[in-house]
Amino acid sequence: MRLDKYLALSGERTRSEATRLIRSGAVEVNCAIVKDGAFHISETDEIRLLGQVISDSGNQYLMLFKPAGVLTAARDKHASTVMDLVPERYVRRKVLPVGRLDKDTTGLLLLTNDGELAHRLLSPKRHVTKTYLATVTGRLDESDVAAFEAGIELSDFVSMPAGLTILSAEGDESRALVELREGKFHQVKRMFLARGHEVITLHRPTFGPLQLDETLKPGDSRELTQEEVTALRKCAGLLDGKEDSHG
Repeated sequence: MRLDKYLALSGERTRSEATRLIRSGAVEVNCAIVKDGAFHISETDEIRLLGQVISDSGNQYLMLFKPAGVLTAARDKHASTVMDLVPERYVRRKVLPVGRLDKDTTGLLLLTNDGELAHRLLSPKRHVTKTYLATVTGRLDESDVAAFEAGIELSDFVSMPAGLTILSAEGDESRALVELREGKFHQVKRMFLARGHEVITLHRPTFGPLQLDETLKPGDSRELTQEEVTALRKCAGLLDGKEDSHG
């Protein structure tokens, strides 16, 4: 890989900024100053910028606590999107949301530029489990639990069996945890509405093996740990870039 491209990959600097740094003598390859951006490096080379070793991984993985009121989209002319919340260095790396959350839904959103992983996590064949905490109108009961378990017939499809755990059902509101293995447009809201309950609030605390980091505030994000990335790759049928035995 070209040295200038490598320095720009992290998103910390543009390609032109990387070129200027290289020409200024600020970059060393294996303890030797290199001023040519076209210089080719290998995976075993040690790269230093202003004396500090730098490294970069090919793909980026972010966990975002999506707040209410923003769209899950790359861009929109009239409304704020989740990409407005992502640090610029990741935007430069072209990370994108994996799936979507409705504008008024909060919770865990994964963003990555690992296209293969994203494709597999969203594939209907994978049935990646997502959980949602819902507050709905009316009092949920065991008939609702049974309906979710059986699959609910909607106007355009019958939902897969889903888990419904009632957390509270008092007065004219109920709270419940939904476990879903598909994620079609407005699906959770439509399933509850088919049972006569309107969703008041909806929050997603988990996506596959990922759990929303409790230290994050709405709008905050962080990189996934290596353990979290490994768990996602296993969930997607990928391991070290190859399909596992269940792929």
